[in-house]
Amino acid sequence: MFEVFKTKGWARRGRLELPHGVVETPFFMPIATHGSVKTLSPGDVETLGAQIILSNTYHLLLRPGLQSLQRLQGLHSFMGWQKPILTDSGGFQVFSLAKLNKIAEDGVEFQSHIDGARVTLTPEASMEMQQAIGSDIAMQFDDVASGTSSRERFEEAMERSLRWAKRSKAAMGGRQALFGIVQGGIHEDLRERSARGLMEIGFDGYAIGGLSVGESREDMYRITKQVCGILPEDKPRYFMGGGMPEEIVANVNAGVDMFDCVLPTRNARHGTLFVWKQDPKTIDWLKGVTGLRSGNKTFYDKFHITNEEYAFAEEKIDPYCDCETCATTSRAYLRHLFATGEMLAYRLATIHNLRFYLRLMEELRQAIEK
Repeated sequence: MFEVFKTKGWARRGRLELPHGVVETPFFMPIATHGSVKTLSPGDVETLGAQIILSNTYHLLLRPGLQSLQRLQGLHSFMGWQKPILTDSGGFQVFSLAKLNKIAEDGVEFQSHIDGARVTLTPEASMEMQQAIGSDIAMQFDDVASGTSSRERFEEAMERSLRWAKRSKAAMGGRQALFGIVQGGIHEDLRERSARGLMEIGFDGYAIGGLSVGESREDMYRITKQVCGILPEDKPRYFMGGGMPEEIVANVNAGVDMFDCVLPTRNARHGTLFVWKQDPKTIDWLKGVTGLRSGNKTFYDKFHITNEEYAFAEEKIDPYCDCETCATTSRAYLRHLFATGEMLAYRLATIHNLRFYLRLMEELRQAIEK
């Protein structure tokens, strides 16, 4: 069940009830692709304030596999995480990672990026795997077109995704919520056809897919706001795979409730840290997004901790952050850990970046509520 209990403009403050707990919206999902947020334990992730994590059907299908997760009674038990989980259907990874051999109406046949084994993935197989995982939210299996595709390819993928959406819903049972995915590239008419087609089928929530794949930021904002204006007000809206902090703020202001992105964890492992420019409690998050739309990072900075200038920097990573790393670690020490290849460097950097993103969502929720 999803309830919106406060709005400010298009921004929404809500609550989503799932089998493994209640999630306050808008929210951000840390990425646990293989059933693990890289370098962190489930306890770390919970302490940072994560309400829900995202794992991936494609990767878990290849390892440990369908039968293993059925025997192990699902991912919650397997990894020791008792809060909600969302699973991507595997559609994006099939097209971005695997060597695709054949796409047909039935599904896709591809070679695993791990060992070259031939695998067939259909809407029914994706739903079976997501049921074995036991995720609280499952995603329909969709046909994903690259960001540089022609209009004809976007239309083909959108229409096939609608047909696969019907098959996904027919194959899904139990307590899991199932979300449809709006496709259509940067073409407003295709997006509207996709959204209305999915609404006719009927889903527990709706995702905006196929953005943050190379289109301009203005196109991304335009399509997001258009789709949010079509989707039902009583269902959660999920922007898949994006993005930068300023993009999240802008899309919350456009009516999006759910986000995921690899940026905080991936950047952390490369020594790039997000830091507040000012106390986040002093920021007017709902004033508008004019500066954000132009790409102006009005409320945060990024820096590379591996730079020589931090060799003797005794100050905290971020004076406005409340994470374990900022409470215990100087910039000089974290730089030293990266320079010497210590694994602790990746953990401390990941803790900080994830806390930055999760704190951002906390501030947005509070701003809408107030």
